[in-house]
Amino acid sequence: MVPIFIVWVRLKGMLARVFSPTSGLRLVCFCLLALVLWMGPQQHLSADTVGGLEFEAPTGWHSDPKPMRQANYIIPAVEGDSDNGEVGVYYFGPGQGGGIEANVKRWLGQFVNAARQPLSSADVEREEKTVNGIAVTVIDVTGTYLFKPFPMAPRATPKPGYRMLAAIALGPDAPIFFKLTAPQKTAAHAAVAFGNLIDSLKKQ
Repeated sequence: MVPIFIVWVRLKGMLARVFSPTSGLRLVCFCLLALVLWMGPQQHLSADTVGGLEFEAPTGWHSDPKPMRQANYIIPAVEGDSDNGEVGVYYFGPGQGGGIEANVKRWLGQFVNAARQPLSSADVEREEKTVNGIAVTVIDVTGTYLFKPFPMAPRATPKPGYRMLAAIALGPDAPIFFKLTAPQKTAAHAAVAFGNLIDSLKKQ
C-alpha cells in the first residue's frame, strides 16, 4: 500500500494544479483528502490478519463486524434452516485468552444434549494438527446451543439442532479463536469452507 504521506503529497500537488487557493471547491478537496487518510489505516488493518496470523476468509461469507471480535462473518442459511450461521474471530492480546483445555470446556458448556444435560469430552470430535508451523486444535460439537447475545447475558436462548465448528490457533504471543455456530444443515454446508480457512493460516 502506498504510504499515506506520499498519497497526501501527490493529492495536494494535483489539487493545487487544478484548483486555485480561493476556489469554492477547496472544501471538497479537503473532504477528499480526509477520505484518503481515513481509508489508509482501514486497508492496512485487514480483517484477514489477526494476532500475527493471516487467513483467507471464504467467498460467500459476509463481513459483519461486532465489538470484541477481530472479525465476524455471516453465513447465509441454506434451505430448511431459518437462522444464518456466524463465524467469530477472537484475539485478546499478548498473553491473553486462556489455555486450550479451558476454552474447549467453556465451548462445551454452551451446548446441552436432547435431555438438556451438559455435554462431556466424549460428545466432541477433536483434532490436533499443525498448519504451516502453527499448532491448531479443532473441535466439532452438535446439540442444543445455549445462545447468548453477549457473553455476560443473564439468560441463554436454547437453539436445538445446532452445530459448532471451532479452532484454537497458537499465534506468536497468544491464541486466536475461530468459532462457527449455525443450524446443522448450514454448518454442514459451511464445514469445508471453515476447514479451508483454518488450512490457510500462516504466520505473517
